[in-house]
Amino acid sequence: MAGETDPVRLIVGLGNPGTQYEQTRHNVGFWFADALVRTHGGRFAAQRKFNGEAAAISLDGCEVRVFKPGAFMNRSGGPVRAILNFYKLPSFSMLIAHDEIDLPPGVARLKRGGGHGGHNGLRDVFAHLGTDCWRLRLGVGHPGCSDLVVDYVLSRPGKSDQQAIIDASDQALATVPMLAAGRFEQAMQRLHTPRADTPSA
Repeated sequence: MAGETDPVRLIVGLGNPGTQYEQTRHNVGFWFADALVRTHGGRFAAQRKFNGEAAAISLDGCEVRVFKPGAFMNRSGGPVRAILNFYKLPSFSMLIAHDEIDLPPGVARLKRGGGHGGHNGLRDVFAHLGTDCWRLRLGVGHPGCSDLVVDYVLSRPGKSDQQAIIDASDQALATVPMLAAGRFEQAMQRLHTPRADTPSA
């Protein structure tokens, strides 16, 4: 793939707009984006030209933009393409944070490219931009039956699962400066090394 060592310059959290979706599993990408900006002293501002909320943060002297699309999940691709085009960034300089039903709560994994796995947000982004980007997969667990997935991801996790998701997100936050510096192997090693309290993926 192109730009395999190029640093991350845009981090996109996927989610649905609206207060009714804020605490749902499908919005953990937004949770991560909010935590990242809060940790690094940034502030989101509405951006009509992108149809979303954007912030700029500094990581070891590197400016990184963080974006939450304002469209619903299955329309995420248009806003993401708009901000990439505006800042003249290639898609391989982007990290997408999203919920992942194939990982249990408490597990976060970095991945380059791959398929959308039925995730409507990824499906639309990939349709607009291709798959050459980094992904932060934040585990939310699986309901056990494919017919239950939609209701499951659009519902709020229980307290223990929610805390596990937040803990995994916090672990992933520590890798972002590495990604901004292009140290992808170091970031993956740190995030993927099992800890005693981490569920098996």
